[in-house]
Amino acid sequence: MPAYLIQHPIEQRREDILIEDDELKLTFDSGWAVFTDTTGICFAIPCGQGASIQRVDEEQEPAPQKE
Repeated sequence: MPAYLIQHPIEQRREDILIEDDELKLTFDSGWAVFTDTTGICFAIPCGQGASIQRVDEEQEPAPQKE
């Protein structure tokens, strides 16, 4: 299930936001980060706000081992 963690800069510190949904998609449109699912827009945040958006549902692959 796609999941994104949104964190604001320290000087604008607000609570972190976790957004997850089976059909969640992230797009960037006219200076906005827009989260949508099958019903439409779920959440939007202005890109200039300085928030960090990180996808957190993906499993991390282990680093290749040197032989």
